[in-house]
Amino acid sequence: MTPAARADELRQALDRANQAYYVLDAPEISDAEYDRMLRELQELEQTHPELRSADSPTQRVGAEPASALAKHTHHRPMFSLANAFTNEEIEAWEARNARITPEVKASGYTTEIKIDGAAVSLTYERGRFVSGATRGNGLVGEVITENLKTIPEVPLILKGSGHPALMEVRGEVYMSRQAFERLNREQEEAGEPLYANPRNTAAGTLKLLDSRITKRRRLRMFAFHVEVIEGKFAATSQWEILGALESWGFPVENHRKRMQPSRRRSTKPTAKSSRYARCRSRPTASS
Repeated sequence: MTPAARADELRQALDRANQAYYVLDAPEISDAEYDRMLRELQELEQTHPELRSADSPTQRVGAEPASALAKHTHHRPMFSLANAFTNEEIEAWEARNARITPEVKASGYTTEIKIDGAAVSLTYERGRFVSGATRGNGLVGEVITENLKTIPEVPLILKGSGHPALMEVRGEVYMSRQAFERLNREQEEAGEPLYANPRNTAAGTLKLLDSRITKRRRLRMFAFHVEVIEGKFAATSQWEILGALESWGFPVENHRKRMQPSRRRSTKPTAKSSRYARCRSRPTASS
């Protein structure tokens, strides 16, 4: 077997192992076997630098601890989400939208569940992940690129086609209930204080200076929006944006629905449906 073929075989085996361990929570191989394959791939890439790829599992192992988090200015502001709990609040929200874009009342809605995690922005240049940042104050966040690379669901190189030359992908990083409970068991066994909730723990984990610790905590992510900085993007609705993100290799929330306006009755969304619409209140990561 050639070095190139062996490297490809190892990359595929390690990607499957990462998916089983971090996403499915069902390990298929031992830690020792995983470490052996990773070391072999690292040695192959060091001996044959031309075999090293930007999306190799060796790029997700975690970097040396940083001394501090650098600041990052977003290309486009990251706005926070609003809550609505009554039909009147939803109608007022729709009226505000209609003053900006009159056709909104006839265009329908995309509804989706939001995981209560930490908002992040991932910058992609010509299909490659180049940097990632926290929301911060909406204008300036903190660079967390190495920590985001440890999340197996974050594409290092995009699949498919049609992605803008330069864009920011917005998403939500969270910690599953199982990962949170596992972490607290480890804290208890070590005699350390327990963490309060998954949301705050995920946000704090993203800011750790040692990305190797971040990797062990098994963070997850959903993507939900695209900000085009350079180039073109064919999507004209939130529904199409989610479809494009999914085709590029991003995880998107499966519980989503496209709601078309009815000709026979009012098309105003109800307070109940508002819990599942983008920029509405939603369940937590532990739900």
